[in-house]
Amino acid sequence: MAKNSPHLAQPTWSFTEYPRALGAVRLSNLTGVTTSPARQRTTIQLRTEQMGYTLIAEAADLGVSARTMSPFERPSLSSWLRRPDEYDAIVWSHVDRAVRSVTHMSELIEWSETHATTLVFGMPEEHQPLVVTPQADGEVIRRCMNLAYAAEQETRAISARLTSAHEVLRATGRYGGGLVPFGYKKAPHPSGVGWCLAPDPETIAVVRAIVDDVHSGLSLVAIARKLETAGIPVPRDRHAQLQGRPTGGRRHGRDFERFRWTAGSLSKILRTPALMGHRVHKGQTVRDNEGLPVLIGPPLLTAEEFQSLQDTLNTRSKGAHPKRRETSLLIGVAYCAGCNGRMFAPRKAYAYGDYVCRASARGTTCTAQAAIRASWLDDYTVSRYHDAFATDGEVTREQLLKAGVRVTVTKGRSGGGPDRLTGPDTSRLVFTIVSSLPEQPQT
Repeated sequence: MAKNSPHLAQPTWSFTEYPRALGAVRLSNLTGVTTSPARQRTTIQLRTEQMGYTLIAEAADLGVSARTMSPFERPSLSSWLRRPDEYDAIVWSHVDRAVRSVTHMSELIEWSETHATTLVFGMPEEHQPLVVTPQADGEVIRRCMNLAYAAEQETRAISARLTSAHEVLRATGRYGGGLVPFGYKKAPHPSGVGWCLAPDPETIAVVRAIVDDVHSGLSLVAIARKLETAGIPVPRDRHAQLQGRPTGGRRHGRDFERFRWTAGSLSKILRTPALMGHRVHKGQTVRDNEGLPVLIGPPLLTAEEFQSLQDTLNTRSKGAHPKRRETSLLIGVAYCAGCNGRMFAPRKAYAYGDYVCRASARGTTCTAQAAIRASWLDDYTVSRYHDAFATDGEVTREQLLKAGVRVTVTKGRSGGGPDRLTGPDTSRLVFTIVSSLPEQPQT
């Protein structure tokens, strides 16, 4: 194997006349005053020109941590890594812009060897870049691993210092960064050192209105719809607005221009002691040496108002219910035809009730939400399973999932009458075996 020195200005491997380079920029925390992206781009441009590359595009992941997210998970870079034929090299300004983990560096080098792509790290503090060709020798790879290890250790040290600093901030009632509780905004600390929280005039009225709606008997799902209709931003989007950043982002592998209100997000807001101005850590009030709450801002609710709100929420969640059974038979098996989402049985799997589409709980909209009596759908599915597999006896949820069974339910007509008591309208149901039977779907 030919040995390539990492200190050579020009690579010794063969390229086309104008080898293509992809510039990669990354920054963990993007603020309005940082100059890091510009400095990274300058280094990348200088190194690509020095090595005779043509810079064709840029993968910019700003606000992305290399400690928690590998190159193959970053929104911009990952899409380019799936298209390696479109460029010949990737250029970063430094190793720590690419990875902060030995494991991630190993994965990146393995990828470069597989796809015959060169990795270039600008190393602006040195005269020459660090170049890793697909045929790189052990010396080059060891240097990359050593730099990745140094970046990993630095990250751990920074994390430890931040943890210690945040413990101090929690004890003194100062805001240490992160998502600001809904109803508040960042403000200078009265001592003149650091930050605290102050009521946000644009959302404090929203908090009050939500609390009033809860006391009036409105469900959290209904309140979420009300907030969506009014165009009120969720806490994460409001925080982005206050920081001067765009709303939305990536969640569960999907990109959103803005996030939606759900009953779950409302419950988090209404349950947090931050509504009383308390410093909160892992959901609990932080207390001083005398056992008193550490205040990080003026209260939006008094202690009495907060307790009254908790009592109202607890009353709704602790009603008298029939004896619960095991997990409903068709969870992960029954789907709504209107939105292709899972259907769920009653909360806590009560011994009676319906399978229903829960699109609203997921923060989405279904134009034809399906619902069907649980016992009917259970019996129908078990019967079709017995027919399909020529078997009898008890059928478990695990058996249905392993067999790839799926039952799709279409929305039925409204109204009552004796016909609704005779059993399910099977024309609404599609029984499918995804992985086992070639004659699917069956109806």
